Parts: sequence; structure tokens; C-alpha cells
Amino acid sequence: MSAMISHFAIFFFFGRAFFLFSSSISDHCFCILQISTLVRSVRMLADMEEPIGQILKRTELADKLILEKISCPLGVLLVIFESRPDALVQIAALAIRSGNGLLLKGGKEARRSNAVLHKVITSVMPETVSDKLIGLVTSREEIPDLLKLDDVIDLVVPRGSNKLVSQIKESTKIPVLGHADGICHVYVDKSADINMAKQIVRDAKTDYPAACNAMETLLVHKDLINNGGLDELVFELRREGVQLYGGPTASALLNIVETSSFHHEYSSLACTVEIVDDVYAAIEHIHQHGSAHTECIVTEDCKVAETFLRQVDSAAVFHNASTRFCDGARFGLGAEVGISTSRIHARGPVGVEGLLTNRWILRGNGQVVDGDRGMNYTHKELPLKA
Repeated sequence: MSAMISHFAIFFFFGRAFFLFSSSISDHCFCILQISTLVRSVRMLADMEEPIGQILKRTELADKLILEKISCPLGVLLVIFESRPDALVQIAALAIRSGNGLLLKGGKEARRSNAVLHKVITSVMPETVSDKLIGLVTSREEIPDLLKLDDVIDLVVPRGSNKLVSQIKESTKIPVLGHADGICHVYVDKSADINMAKQIVRDAKTDYPAACNAMETLLVHKDLINNGGLDELVFELRREGVQLYGGPTASALLNIVETSSFHHEYSSLACTVEIVDDVYAAIEHIHQHGSAHTECIVTEDCKVAETFLRQVDSAAVFHNASTRFCDGARFGLGAEVGISTSRIHARGPVGVEGLLTNRWILRGNGQVVDGDRGMNYTHKELPLKA
């Protein structure tokens, strides 16, 4: 499997890629930086230890009765994504690495790009692997029928707008992994290093405003009003061209338009600002208005930081680091099929591990239950390697 992905990476990125892209990819294209990033992520997957068939746990249930927990693929994935053809490369590499079958449906904006990428990927499959392992769905009309195949498809992963994710969840009995919203918060505490806070807030909002891990709400401790910290943060955002909206307190204080809803994903150079009394008020606000995606606290008070990290119930919670770090490649996962805010199976950036499940293998020597008569259970943990 590693050789297969490595072959894919070399052939795709350094062989035919530039020739094919030059004639086939227009508006939704790759730049050199994107290609380099994809090369690194695919290489990272290729260099991973084989994830399939790994013994996760070995237990002696009784004499000569050994139980093993072993990793295995989920089965067949249906991934529906909008635009961004680089997502196809990441998803395909993850599916290959995790041994899952894959059906891909991309947006119409990148139809030609997706077709080229799919052709390149399937052309480097070794003869021992069917090129039908990865299928490309080209018609939008096929999606409703596919979403009914709960006996064939094991997991649906929608990557796109709130509307897309919500529609998919409402239209299928198949488990859906993903998030509908990315309402990410940065809370600047009273003890924050204000220069650090400005840097983190700027990056979280402006590095890639449309990203699902970009900051949408800035929460500021009330003590920063009088010491000038709030003014510095606001100035920093305005200097970067960010349109500010306020909660009831901040809108009156800063003379900015009051937001109609705290639960709003701008996906642009805009964000909401609100003032809170303390870390507990910030946590309450996040739980009430957030989407359980990614949150950050900026503070020099370790006790306050630990309170935030332990009590905020989101997929990713950071201390003194930009929300933009919530990403499969940056987490060292190689790539991600998406970011999940679900509490079941996988949470946060979902890489290879999130596309695996497990099986139980029991090796015996003729044992029977027979009401457990004569069975002396030991339940002893064993080394993973026999």
C-alpha cells in the first residue's frame, strides 16, 4: 500500500500533472504552492506505518484463549465536495491508504479538473488493485439514489457549505461525518500578551477567511476596555480590512453594527466582536452560539487556560495558538477527509485513523462457554506482539 501511494505521488505530481493541468484546469486551478503541499501530504501518507491489520490490543481471556483487536477499513465511502479539486487528491490518497472503497462527487465548477485527477489516480493503480476502487460520480442527479444505498455505502462525508451538509444529513440513513458550520471563537483574556493576541487574532481571521477553521467571533475580557487592549485588537482587524459587527455590548461601545445572530459563519473578511465578564462567560457564550469546531484562548494565566481547555466542548481547543492550526496536514495526519464535530467515531480533523474501524479475533483451543462452568477467566493484558 505504501508503494502504491508513493508511486501515485511520483507519477502524478512529477510526471503527467503539469501537462494535464495546463490544458484542463482553469478557474479552479492549482498553484505551485498547492501542488507542493499536496506532494508533502501524500508523501506523509506513503511513509506511514501500515494502518490496516494492526493489533491494537491483545488479551488472554483464559488459558489458551487469546483475543485480539485489529484495525480494518470502514468499507465504502461517499465523499461529496464543492469546488477545490485539491480535495479530490487528499481524499483519494486517504482512501487508498486506509483501504476503503471510494465514490467521489465534486462540484460542477471543477468538473474537468476532477475528471483529469481521477484519470491520473486510477491510471497508477497496480494490477492487483481494481481501478474501480475509486469511482467518480459526474451527475448530480445520481446523488439521491446513492444516498439510499445504506446496504452498500458505509459513510458519507460532505465537504462544503452549511446548506450542502444539512441537505445530506436530512436525505440519508447512512452515517454522515462532517460539520455544518465553522463558528470558531478566539477569547482574549485579561492576562493576555496583547501583541501575541493581535498576531493570533489577525492570523485566525485573515490567513484564509473562507476556511472552516477561521475565527468568526472575537470575545474580549471586559478589563481590556480600560487598558486599551480592546482598541488595539480592533485597530489590528480594521487595518487588515476586516468588517466588524458587534454583540449588544461591543456594538454600543465601538459604534459598530449589531449582529443579527452570533451563530453566523461569515467566510469572509468579517467577524463579530463581543465583550465578556470572564473565562466562564466566554465558555458559556461558545457553548450557546458555537458549532463545536475550533476555539482558542489567549492568556498568560495557566489556570484560566486549563479551565478553558477542559470545559470548552469543541472538537479542537487551543491555548495561545491560531484556530487555523486545526487541519489534518498541520496535525501531522498527512491529509484530512474533513473535520468532524460529531461526538461519535471521529472528531476534529479526520485522517487515516478516522477512516478505520476494528474487528475482534479470538484464537482458542476448543473452549466452549457451557454456562462458564470450569472456565477460569484471567483477562490478562498481553504484549501486542506475540
